[in-house]
Amino acid sequence: MEWGNRRLKKRELEDMKHTAESSLPFEAYKNSVFLVTGATGLIGSLLVKNLLYCSQAHSLGLKVLAVVRSRQKAEKIFEDFLGDNSLELVICDLEKEQVHPDSKVDYIIHTAAVTQSRTMVTKPVETIRLSVGSTDWLLSLAAEKKVKCFLYVSSMEVYGVLDGEQKVAENTLGYLDLRAVRSCYPESKRLCECLCASYAEEYGVNTRIARLAQTFGAGVLETENRVFAQFARSAIEKKNIVLHTYGKSEGNYVYTRDAVRALLLLLVKGNKAEAYNISNEESHTTIAGMAQMVAHEIAKDEIRVEYDIPEDISSYGYAADTKLFLDAGKLRSLGWQAEVGLKEAFERMMEDMQESPGR
Repeated sequence: MEWGNRRLKKRELEDMKHTAESSLPFEAYKNSVFLVTGATGLIGSLLVKNLLYCSQAHSLGLKVLAVVRSRQKAEKIFEDFLGDNSLELVICDLEKEQVHPDSKVDYIIHTAAVTQSRTMVTKPVETIRLSVGSTDWLLSLAAEKKVKCFLYVSSMEVYGVLDGEQKVAENTLGYLDLRAVRSCYPESKRLCECLCASYAEEYGVNTRIARLAQTFGAGVLETENRVFAQFARSAIEKKNIVLHTYGKSEGNYVYTRDAVRALLLLLVKGNKAEAYNISNEESHTTIAGMAQMVAHEIAKDEIRVEYDIPEDISSYGYAADTKLFLDAGKLRSLGWQAEVGLKEAFERMMEDMQESPGR
């Protein structure tokens, strides 16, 4: 099937072309089988699409096993790719089941995790089970299949609460309150990182850990409801942005295309069992600052930022206020560079959100 016949959105297709034309070590992936979990999530779905696109662009002969819970959701997301023999949908609920691929597996990219804050506080046990149970099983599968690399997609939330103003490198960890139910997410991520190091040491699995900053851009799913999507929809619909916290949390962001490029690079480069921050250091702001930027620079002051703070904010599952400035120097030393800034990321995402496929 020719790419020109597919109904991909303009910005998403541009990003895939950009990835295919980058300096990624494509020959290292040739004739490989990739297993990608969480393939109907933002990062997982974009990885699957980019792998398929790059496979055709460079005649790599890749096979992608996309692990999903819902076939219906997957068929909608990958509608333009279902006729491609390089893609196989693997239906499996990783919280309750184990995936058993019959074929060889060369690379495992594990992105599956709970991402909704409300779920983290209403179903903390299930959040931990999915995170830790699936990672343990997939690492044992990696050992069995003797994969070239197991890449675990972690989160900047593992850093917890830190003191000071300095940039945070990968060897720094802060405080997590284990009595707080919301800690189920970052603490389980920490344990999964420990599992990656343990399997590397005991069973020789070639693991990598990617600590992602908040990631958004072209390719965001229709069901996305994190703050960046809410802000974008407010700008599109000319409605005021309503914050339910004071938006003091301060952190880094990274554009989807930059994140995908970083993850694919880590499969081949970097050191065994080590963690790498994936972050655009220039895209550093508070949530309130990002909301003001969208209202002023994107929506041209046609909307404003309002505050509606609920009395019982704990039920919303919002993470505690943090001040985090991720240092991406370790990843840059591998040849990666963030290219898309915060304003452009919003503009490209909003264009993507408003476009109908095939337009």
